[in-house]
Amino acid sequence: MMAAVGEEHAATEVLRGLARHLNCLQEDNKATRKRALELIKRETVDKGLSSSVLQEVFSGLIKPLLKCLSDPMERCREIAVVMITDFIRCIPKPEESLPYLMPCLAQRLGEKTILEPAEELRLSLVEMLTLIVEVCGKHLAPYLNDVISILQRTIVDPFPDVKRESCKCTVNFAKSVPEHFHMQAESLIKPLMQTIAHQHSRVRVSVIEATGGVIQHGTGKNVDDVLSHLSQRLFDDSPQVQFKQIAVRKTVTVVVGDWLLHMRDRYSYFHKLIPLLLSSINDEIPEIRLLAADLWRQTGAQWEKENEDDIKDKMDFLTAPPPLYPSGVERPGLGCRELVVRNLGRLVPAITHDVTDWLVATRVKTSQLLSVLLLHAEDHSTQHLQPLLATLYCACNDTEKDVVINSMAAAKLLGTFVSPAVFLKLLMDHVANPSFSAHPWAPLMVLAAVLGGSSKSLLNPHLQQIGSTLAQPDVCQDYQQVIYLEQLLACVDVLLQQCEEDCGSVSLQLLQVLVTVQSLSKEQLFSDKALDSIRLLCKVQGLDSVMELYRKHMGQLLDWLSASVNMWSSYSPQRVQLHVIVMQSGPVIGEFLSQLMPLLRSCLQPDKDPEMRMPIFVMLSKLLLDAANTLDSQGHFCNESEAFLLDILLPNLVWRAGRTVAAVRTSALSCLLALLHGGAVTPGQLLCVEERLSPQLLSALEEDSQMARLMACRSVTIVLRLIGASLHPDALNKMYPELLKRLDDSSEEVRGVALQALDLWLSSLSKEYNPELCAPHLQFLFQQLLLYLDDPDSSVQDQVLDVLKTGSSVHPSLLKGEVEAVRDKHRSPVYCDQLLQHIGSLAEEMTAGHPE
Repeated sequence: MMAAVGEEHAATEVLRGLARHLNCLQEDNKATRKRALELIKRETVDKGLSSSVLQEVFSGLIKPLLKCLSDPMERCREIAVVMITDFIRCIPKPEESLPYLMPCLAQRLGEKTILEPAEELRLSLVEMLTLIVEVCGKHLAPYLNDVISILQRTIVDPFPDVKRESCKCTVNFAKSVPEHFHMQAESLIKPLMQTIAHQHSRVRVSVIEATGGVIQHGTGKNVDDVLSHLSQRLFDDSPQVQFKQIAVRKTVTVVVGDWLLHMRDRYSYFHKLIPLLLSSINDEIPEIRLLAADLWRQTGAQWEKENEDDIKDKMDFLTAPPPLYPSGVERPGLGCRELVVRNLGRLVPAITHDVTDWLVATRVKTSQLLSVLLLHAEDHSTQHLQPLLATLYCACNDTEKDVVINSMAAAKLLGTFVSPAVFLKLLMDHVANPSFSAHPWAPLMVLAAVLGGSSKSLLNPHLQQIGSTLAQPDVCQDYQQVIYLEQLLACVDVLLQQCEEDCGSVSLQLLQVLVTVQSLSKEQLFSDKALDSIRLLCKVQGLDSVMELYRKHMGQLLDWLSASVNMWSSYSPQRVQLHVIVMQSGPVIGEFLSQLMPLLRSCLQPDKDPEMRMPIFVMLSKLLLDAANTLDSQGHFCNESEAFLLDILLPNLVWRAGRTVAAVRTSALSCLLALLHGGAVTPGQLLCVEERLSPQLLSALEEDSQMARLMACRSVTIVLRLIGASLHPDALNKMYPELLKRLDDSSEEVRGVALQALDLWLSSLSKEYNPELCAPHLQFLFQQLLLYLDDPDSSVQDQVLDVLKTGSSVHPSLLKGEVEAVRDKHRSPVYCDQLLQHIGSLAEEMTAGHPE
């Protein structure tokens, strides 16, 4: 009692000593007011008085000090704020001053127009309010409206430090008066959301923390208003130092985890909060990943404990992970899995929406989240398979590589957890009839990933269905985009890797797909990849080579092509498929001539598309040049060569108007030349068809194409070499005039080959060819050749000389007379003299050989 009286007396003495200074606060002179405030501070808070004395002194000073908060001089206001703050911090019962403090602070900070102009003083005032909240706690309940009105203004204050201090004050105030705070909490959401995207990361962190407190202690009705803003902060990527980059995303993770654990109405918002927390599980910063994983485990464990009765059977019996569970991945707890499963129906539509967002970062996060959700949902994703597949189709066409990679990882998880019987029922329809006309490869891409997640034993019963679908013409032949072919090839590769030797049951279908991929590909590198897949198909079946694989299926492949041969055109993939099969099978094709020849006969008829026939003839040319290792590998092509000549080649050598058909004739001539050169036709067979062959071949010597004329000349040369000695004189006499015409050809190469043919013609004259009876023909031939003996080109002269030397043995006297007749007409008699000398030497040899 005596102590209290003493303290009261001490306070009275202090106030009496301050009376003059208090009067000075009313002076107009600002220096006087400032000095008075400094003296009051020195005699009170700076003097080390007891808290009880300061309580009494503050009761007497509070009104004049609060009045000083409106002083025109900033320094006076500053001293007053510092002094009031010190008093509040030191006195034992600061709540007694609230009736005076709160209205004054509300006036200075809570009006539409903030009266305090100095930002540093506004910061000090907000710090004072924070201190008041800390020391007064529940006593602030009657002043709820004043505090809220102040925070509404200061949260959006232009000064960043005021914003941060206001957010701190908001969190403390929410904890101090939770029974009353919820009534006004909603009014703080708008200013917080206006500030949450502030350029300073520290401000954003403070706002997120304040938002967490407001929602936690509010009614819970405003969760929807803040979720979109919080989700955007998960993409926060401040250009400042690294810890600031981490802070914002880390704070969001902490706030969302706290809501999932402690918010009163959290069950109503699980489907909205779970994606935010699970998104942080894939954060690039390990610290955030570990934090999110820990909060998620706590959430699952808490939910599991709260719902123990509902999931008792699962807790007791469903303890083992699925058989194909990804290795190296920790299986989430039962509570975590159940939370995802029970909310998956609401989460999938949101994923579908966000995976097509215009922001790349959103699409990447969403695709990562999809994998996390499927890892939790396991086989429960089956009931959401249709929308999940549609989502994956969109995601796999994204321009961002990371989105595609993440979506394919999610698709692989579908294959891990969903039965092939279920996912194939949907996927095969989508593959055969893609609904994404702009991206028809999407179902194939997803199929490849899903198959990669399944197993050999599960896929085995469905191999026929998969193989038959992939081999359908509508699937493997209708699209030529590189990305489509890549995915088609990927599906085959994953089947071979997953099912290995079991793929023998669909070996034909897979080979058909791989042949088609090669036929449609325009890039050699991609064709090589398809060929590698064919080798892998051989390997899984234990076959030694690609030729063995073709031997196994060649009959079926040729039947497959023959089924549509009547509809082939230059755009048909079957033409190129034939090329791939025939060229890659090597000697195997020689074993199936009985099926190949009718196919060739059908597609090479003159009434077929000329642009289709041309490359087939080129292909046959390559084969015939190496006939012993291709078409004639079994020695049976000779049985077909005569029919090949008559039914396929000769009809295509008949002249028809048009550049395209002229090109076809050229390609047919190349095929004929290869046939003759490769030895696939015997002299006897050639002699049998000579009457039909020669007119077409001689006609080809007049072709407009230099290449055609050259090949025709070479073909005549080979014919003469093979059967010249067996030809009838009339047949021979029809040849040389056409060859003579080629000596005036614009191509030196054609001229040279024509001279070689004439040389062979003269060499081929047998005993049946009577020089005397055919003297007019020989005379005309010699006369024409002698004209070219005077050719400006010395190489031509040399060749003509050689030809005439060969002719000199046929009818020497006739040639001698013709030479002597033109000798003096030539520019130089040198070549004529050489020829006459050669003829003379022949006569001497004959005389020596037959003496009288």
